[in-house]
Amino acid sequence: MFSLVNKTAVITGGGSGIGKAIAVTFAAQGAAVHVLELTTEAAADTKSTITAAGGKVSVHACNVANKDEVNKVFASIGAIDILVNNAGVAHIGKADTTPEADFDRVMSINVKGVYHCIAAAIPGFRANGSGVIINMASIAAWVGLADRFVYSTAKGAVMAMTLSVAKDYMHENIRCNSISPARVHTPFVDGFIAKNYPGKEAEMFEKLSASQPIGRMAKPEEVAALALYLASDEASFITGCDYPIDGGFIKLNN
Repeated sequence: MFSLVNKTAVITGGGSGIGKAIAVTFAAQGAAVHVLELTTEAAADTKSTITAAGGKVSVHACNVANKDEVNKVFASIGAIDILVNNAGVAHIGKADTTPEADFDRVMSINVKGVYHCIAAAIPGFRANGSGVIINMASIAAWVGLADRFVYSTAKGAVMAMTLSVAKDYMHENIRCNSISPARVHTPFVDGFIAKNYPGKEAEMFEKLSASQPIGRMAKPEEVAALALYLASDEASFITGCDYPIDGGFIKLNN
């Protein structure tokens, strides 16, 4: 089950964290993985991990916010079977404390980046007669997060895009779903805590972990396992859905 043999997958932001876990998992299941990162150096660890395990991986330098760059990279890859839109950035701020430049930057990466990649992938899906798109949304799209105005806005847009794409391409055998994680323990989280709470790293880690009712953060590999299922033929009847992976955050956090 969950074989991706003879499948080609593109994973944006696959150099670390959730994206790396998805790339490694997909490659282990037989997919030829193409990782898109701002620089090839940013994906060096992912490439070495997959290569050491005997997997197939290529790395491409690409800014997903730049439509021309995205189109060139997808043209060089050719027809694909799976697209995982994982690249994104975070931001702290409310509506009146978010500078316009920061708003534009988050939207250009987290929303336009998804649009650029989906638009570039559609011709390849058509050539193969099928395709799977997985967008990384967030619990922020469900509940909104304090001091995460533009991030919540962007992830809400990603969830709506997922529904629209699923409906528009359903009859072309192209499926589109999204995943909404709560906090996931990644190097980004460790860096965020170290930068903003020096000397209180352990305390803040426990506090952030406890915000999930289950009492801990998710592991990147757990998100990757869900992505694998949605990308596989076993999920062929699923489209237009969002899957929270949140340790009970949305339904039980009261």
